[in-house]
Amino acid sequence: MTEILHMENINKSYYMGEEELPILHDVNLTIHSGEFVSILGPSGSGKSTMMNIIGCLDVPSSGKYLLSGNDINDLDEIELAKIRNKEIGFVFQNFQLLPRMTALQNVELPLIYRGLSFSERQQRAKAILERVGLADRMKNLPNQLSGGQQQRVAIARALVTEPTILLADEPTGALDQKTGSQVMELFEELNNDGRTIVMITHDIKIARHARRVVHILDGHLTEQTGQEVE
Repeated sequence: MTEILHMENINKSYYMGEEELPILHDVNLTIHSGEFVSILGPSGSGKSTMMNIIGCLDVPSSGKYLLSGNDINDLDEIELAKIRNKEIGFVFQNFQLLPRMTALQNVELPLIYRGLSFSERQQRAKAILERVGLADRMKNLPNQLSGGQQQRVAIARALVTEPTILLADEPTGALDQKTGSQVMELFEELNNDGRTIVMITHDIKIARHARRVVHILDGHLTEQTGQEVE
């Protein structure tokens, strides 16, 4: 398998005035193409900081982070934005759909920034909405969809650019248990299709859907299989 994400001795600190607040401590993590990895940890464990670094929304204070062979530490803000657009598909807890756009228009949006033609945008957006089971909901606005359907639209929007990694932040956090399980089944199907997924969660049951679990606590990583997670 191709190595697509490699973190080596990653440290991250923030500063409150002159006081240093260490968040991540010597983090080492490698993810290969086609893996489904969950990063499991309670509030305050450092998992949001991990997500921001993985998603190129922030950079480490020290250490090496390679994403698809790109050394993230060497990139400026414009270059980081290009990497995010090309390599990462984001799925958020609260969907973040534009309320006045239909499901189809929401999914098309990232392709506008790519400069694709109207016909190509429509073709790709329709295909991915069909893949996530929303062929009959393309013309609906977000408020005409259930929570689970809105998250499927968000997943389709993340996938339509064919990113290297699908990065999901608490993807079932705003859903009831049954709907959350259905969304996780979709993630498993996408992974079976070869999609690389990295999921951030505090929920042990949700983490177990991944094939590999990395536990984060007080900024330190320990690794377990999905079956071993307690």
